[in-house]
Amino acid sequence: MNSAPKVYESHLYEIWKSQQFIKPLQTTSGLDITVLDPGVRDPDVSGPDFKHARIRIGNITYVGDIEIDGDYSNWKSHGHNINNKYDKIVLHVALFNKFNHQYVYTKEGRKVPTLSLCDFINNDLLEKFETKIQKISNSPNSKLKCSSLIEAIDEKTKSKYLLEMGMLRFDKKCSRIYQRLKELTFIRELKLSEPVISYDLNDRFNERKFTHDDFKDQELWLQLFYEFIFEALGYSKNKTIMMNLAQSVNIEFLKKLGSDGQLFQRFESALFTIGGLIPDVKKMPESETTNYTKELSAHWENICKIYDGKTYDETQWHFFKMRPQNFPTIRIAGGVKIIYSLLYGGLLPNIIKKINEIRNLTVLINSLRSLFVIKASGFWQKHYVFDQPASSEIKYFVGASRADEIIVNVILPFMSVYFNVFGNSDLSKKVLKLYNIYPQNSDNKIVRDVGEGLNLEEYLNKTIYSQGMIELFRSKCSKNKCLECEIGKVVFG
Repeated sequence: MNSAPKVYESHLYEIWKSQQFIKPLQTTSGLDITVLDPGVRDPDVSGPDFKHARIRIGNITYVGDIEIDGDYSNWKSHGHNINNKYDKIVLHVALFNKFNHQYVYTKEGRKVPTLSLCDFINNDLLEKFETKIQKISNSPNSKLKCSSLIEAIDEKTKSKYLLEMGMLRFDKKCSRIYQRLKELTFIRELKLSEPVISYDLNDRFNERKFTHDDFKDQELWLQLFYEFIFEALGYSKNKTIMMNLAQSVNIEFLKKLGSDGQLFQRFESALFTIGGLIPDVKKMPESETTNYTKELSAHWENICKIYDGKTYDETQWHFFKMRPQNFPTIRIAGGVKIIYSLLYGGLLPNIIKKINEIRNLTVLINSLRSLFVIKASGFWQKHYVFDQPASSEIKYFVGASRADEIIVNVILPFMSVYFNVFGNSDLSKKVLKLYNIYPQNSDNKIVRDVGEGLNLEEYLNKTIYSQGMIELFRSKCSKNKCLECEIGKVVFG
């Protein structure tokens, strides 16, 4: 049973009860079916559609339950294959069965024959069903196996579990940041130059015990901050290469580029050229090359003399099917401003100061957000890519929504690690309070689908719950680990 009856399966139930078929029934394996008793409609939202049915399949008479689905695949997508309530099924009825599968299997592994109903009802009715089932398959609730059974579990249980998953996701982020901090520390101890991690950390690293004294070098924290900020700016499609770029054009290298009024542009020159995004001015017609591109290329003539690390190619970046606002060129332009502020604007001490001094958490959230909302300026205010003007002016390199995501996914776990490393439990707890109340303003498809599937739409605007939904989907739903999920254990148990 699932939520679809409200749309079309109620009609299938009526057809099954009345046995209105255009020819004698057969299983997809070719066995004759005689319905002696269609069974009793079961109103239980979490069980089979009909109970106590009597049917003859071939020469054997069965007494048990009937499940009716819109499509054969619903048996698994609705979680019937892992639900004990479906162990007494004697016939699986599916309106559509594209590949003519002959059986489904119960949780105990028992083989149950399938009936493809589309072969036994008239074409006019079938076309109506096809239209309606398409709408259902495109709905958010079709993404979760448990969505059709979600009424079986109360809101308090669901929300409590999402809180746990939200904290688990936060802890995972903290662990990843702390692991990278240890790697950077160990690498520095070995006096290795690290454009990118191109080696395996050995047993010495795994056996190494770290204390807060190992992490007192400010440059370690700056590099750590830089890497995770760039990763966040890369979105899902470019996050890996953005982090790799930050490891190649690292803090130590950026500090070698001087301190005069041209430094900001040298940062841009290094990142865009090493990133492989700037065109070769020597191969372009003079009329098609902007002054900005020429200036960055001129800076590179000097920078290349002190850089011997890895370089990247434009083909490694993703532009396809992305909004121009999210192009890596725009993200790097915004990233340069953040990194410049990190090195020469006291960004990290400023964040620490705000968390320490601002007591009102709402005021603190707004104050932190203001640090990462980056207004567009200069060349990239009117371009999405090199040497091709944008059709409209760009207002922000990093808008409020992306700034919030950076704070939630990077700044809060980063600061939690920082305060824990240096034993400041009060500020570490304050960071957790921020995470618990931080508003969720951006739209995320996973969050939207899970929220609607669990009937928890009112929780979508709370970060800890939305993060919990992402963690739930990625660690459980998308991996079919329903019986390892506290919600799944209830609805499928």
